[in-house]
Amino acid sequence: MRRAAVTERLVDAIHLPIGRWDRDARLVFCNAPFLVWSGRSELQLLGRTLEQLFGAEAWDAARDAIAAGFAGETASYERLLKHREGEARWCRVQVFPEFDGSGDVVAVYTVAFDVHEFVTTRQALEAARARLSQFAENIPYPITYVDRDCRLIFVNRAYVEAVGMEASQLLGRHIGEARGRELWARHQPYYERALAGEAGEFTRLVELPGRGVRWMRTSYVPDRDADGNVLGVYSMLVDVHDLKLRQQQLESSIERDPVTEVLSRRAIIERIERALADRRAGTVALFFVDLDGFKTVNDMLGHRDGDAVLARVAQALQSAVRSEDSVGRFGGDEFLVMARVPDREAAAVVAQQLVGAIRASSAGQPALAQVSASVGFALAPEDADSVLKLVQRADDAMYFAKRSGKNRAAHCSAAPV
Repeated sequence: MRRAAVTERLVDAIHLPIGRWDRDARLVFCNAPFLVWSGRSELQLLGRTLEQLFGAEAWDAARDAIAAGFAGETASYERLLKHREGEARWCRVQVFPEFDGSGDVVAVYTVAFDVHEFVTTRQALEAARARLSQFAENIPYPITYVDRDCRLIFVNRAYVEAVGMEASQLLGRHIGEARGRELWARHQPYYERALAGEAGEFTRLVELPGRGVRWMRTSYVPDRDADGNVLGVYSMLVDVHDLKLRQQQLESSIERDPVTEVLSRRAIIERIERALADRRAGTVALFFVDLDGFKTVNDMLGHRDGDAVLARVAQALQSAVRSEDSVGRFGGDEFLVMARVPDREAAAVVAQQLVGAIRASSAGQPALAQVSASVGFALAPEDADSVLKLVQRADDAMYFAKRSGKNRAAHCSAAPV
C-alpha cells in the first residue's frame, strides 16, 4: 500500500497528464496534471470511457493506439484538443502497456505532450512544400532535381513534355542513362561544378518538339543542407531565344559602324589589341586611311550623299584586303585597316592597294563625289608594341603622306618623330 502511495505521488510529480485505462477504455486512474489538463474532477472522470469523456472524434483518434497498447506494443497518436476553453491545441499521446506478473496486459497508460507549436510549424512547412511542389510542377520552365549521384529525383510536367519522355522513364535513373551519353557529356561539367558548390549556366541551341531550334539556357543551382553540404542540384531550362537574338543584334550594332557597315572604332581597336597580344601570329600592319578633301564633298553634297561616299570607300577598302583582315571606321572620314604581313615590303604593297582601291571607287562618279586617300602605316612589333603607339605612328605617317601631295601612302619611318 505504501509503495502504491509513493507511486501515485511520483506520478503526480510528473508534470505531464497521465491516465490508466482498462480493457473497456475506461479511465481508472489519473494524476493531478491530468485533472488540470482535462479541466475536470476525479468524480467526473474516473469510470468513464475515453469516448464518453472526450467524444467520438477523440476515440477515433485513439482507438488504434489503445488497441496496440493492449497488444503489448507502445504506440502514439496526435489529436487536436477541443475539450477546454480557449484555443484548441495539438497534443501527442503516447500509449504503453502495463503487464502483470504473468506477462499479460492488464491496462494501458497514456501520457500527453503538448506539441502544438511543433505540429503547427510542421503543417506550415508541409503547406509551403505543397505550394512549392505545385509551383514547380506547373511552372512552364522544365525543372529537374538530381542527387549527388546525378540520378533524377524530380522532373516537372514541363520537363517531361520538353524531352518527350514519361516521368517513369526518367526518375531514379542517371541523367546519362535516361537521356543519353552525348547529352550528358555536354552537361556533365556544369553538374560537377554545381555539386562542388558553384552555380552555373549553359546556353546553347536546342531542337524542341514542335518549336524548332531555339536558344535555351540551363541554370544549375546547388541544393545545400543546414550545414552547407551539397545534397543535389536543381536545374531549370529557360527559353532565351528572343533575348539571345536581341543580344546578337545589339552586339552587331555595337560592333559595326551604322553608316559604313565596317567595324566600329571600339571593335577595330579590340581586334588590334587581340592581334598584338598574339605574338605567335607574326607581324601586324596597321594602315591609317584619311580621305583627301572629304570636307568639301560633305559641304557641297550634304551629309546624306557624304555618307554614301563613306560607305563606298569602306566597301573599296574591304575589297582590297583579305577576308581575315579587318577594316574599321576610326571616326569621320578616317579608317583603320589591320592586316597580317610578312614584312614592311608586303605592307607597302597593301598600302598602295588601299590607295588604288579608293581612287578606283571614284571612277565614273560626279566630280564632287570623287575622293582619294592618304594612307600611313606602321608595323608591330617593329615600329610599336602597343595599340596607342601603333595608331599614333600610322597617323603620323598618314599626315606625312598628306603633306607630301595626298593620294599616296607612306611608312612611319618617313615621318618625323
